[in-house]
Amino acid sequence: MTDTGLESGPSAASTTVADFTVQNNAFYKTAFKKIQDTNGFAWSWNTMAAVFGPLWGAARGIWGFFWMFLVLELFALVQIGRGLWGELGAEQLAKLERALNNIEKREAQAAELLANGDATGAEAKLKIAENLKKVAARAQEQADLASAEATTILLTGIVILVVIKLLEGFYANVAYEAQYLKWRTKPESQQSGIKTASLMFGSAMALAIVPLTLLRFTVTNPDQVLARLTSGLIGETIPITEFPVKKEYFSALSKRGDAGFDWAAENFSDTFDGITAGIRWCLDGLEILLLQTPWPVVMLVIVVMAYRLAGPRVAIFTAASLAYLAFMGLWELSMITVALIGAGALLCITIGVPFGIWFGKSKRAYAIAEPVLDFMQTMPAFVYLIPIIAFFGTGKPPGVLATLIFAMPPVIRLTALGMRGVPEATKEAAIAFGCSRRQLLFNVELPLALPSIMTGINQTILMSLSMVVIASLIGADGLGALILESLQYAAKGQGLLGGLAILLCAMVIDRIAQGSYRKNAGGS
Repeated sequence: MTDTGLESGPSAASTTVADFTVQNNAFYKTAFKKIQDTNGFAWSWNTMAAVFGPLWGAARGIWGFFWMFLVLELFALVQIGRGLWGELGAEQLAKLERALNNIEKREAQAAELLANGDATGAEAKLKIAENLKKVAARAQEQADLASAEATTILLTGIVILVVIKLLEGFYANVAYEAQYLKWRTKPESQQSGIKTASLMFGSAMALAIVPLTLLRFTVTNPDQVLARLTSGLIGETIPITEFPVKKEYFSALSKRGDAGFDWAAENFSDTFDGITAGIRWCLDGLEILLLQTPWPVVMLVIVVMAYRLAGPRVAIFTAASLAYLAFMGLWELSMITVALIGAGALLCITIGVPFGIWFGKSKRAYAIAEPVLDFMQTMPAFVYLIPIIAFFGTGKPPGVLATLIFAMPPVIRLTALGMRGVPEATKEAAIAFGCSRRQLLFNVELPLALPSIMTGINQTILMSLSMVVIASLIGADGLGALILESLQYAAKGQGLLGGLAILLCAMVIDRIAQGSYRKNAGGS
């Protein structure tokens, strides 16, 4: 028989139900025993949990129970509130009032025109009034139907609340017994007994969430009601147009942001121009190599490189891909795209791998850098274009910089992961045989981390590919501009062929970049 902690005795003095529950331990000892002795769901009832619901869970520290049933009870209370005081037909009544006002206005205009002898104009106004009366009749009917639904909604909310209370009563002991088992394993990780601090926190959360949610879903103009309530509490009138806070802070901060960008662009223009010039030099070199060299020569060199690095299968795929680009008339655009992807990926790898090695060796450095990497990966790619344009203008170099920011985190993360995955025993053995720090890095750690590093390079190339179309928005030429044009003019065929060309370019770059590693790994 397994030890459940329900027995008494000196050996179980610190893990008994009484130590865990503190209050009402006899009831919980019986309930826990019933649950543990039952196969399947144990029908165990807890009246306090059924009455107090989420607050019982908060007092006992069962926060999963608290949040789940707080949301469920809130849903039921919203239905009850809508049935009791919700202005269900308010929108239709407002529409009715507007229609009646217009009817009165048109009839007055008709009487005035008729008094002036304009029978035709008076008849037109009366016709409009008749149409408005039909609209008013429909609005009145819909308002009556909405008001009639109040009772149904109220009864539905009451039924849902009763069902939720039953679920709370029957589920409470099961949830508490599961927490008790966790407490027996790690007593410091779980709350024991009722804690006033937990109850106060749960009550504060309920008071912060329930009234505002009820107000939002049961009142037609919650901002006005909230403004009046707040004015009554603080004794000062709050203009309804300013409650809640509108965009005054947003506007002020956005203006400060504009001023900051302008200041940085003006004071660091030489630095930004230098970065742009360096990237342009790299791009120009790649474009001269790929565009001004006769295309058969470029194709032959790339196919031979693919064969030497990755074998005949990749060489055949490369030849077929390049032939597609040539016969579709996309060679020049494709080479510009390859230069963009190549420059971006090359910079990502050149900068990212050393940072990944550093972060893999230093936990403190990685802890500092991780939020920055998260920011770089999660920020929408379009947002990068704003500071890029502000500091570097438009064109191909800013497109490469946007690619650099977006595509560098994977190679940094996976390089750091590979470095941390090198077994400590292997490093200790190498040091014991007299390896220097440089020999340890290049002859032991990097070869063992290479699979992870190559995966990071693969992800960086693919993410550089995804930035090609986005970078075309700021003037980066190539296949991305072709796709952008297809989107603007709904040229479906052109867009599909251009997208396939981008895919083939990326696959060729990836296969050649990874070919040597895969070939050596397969050979070993």
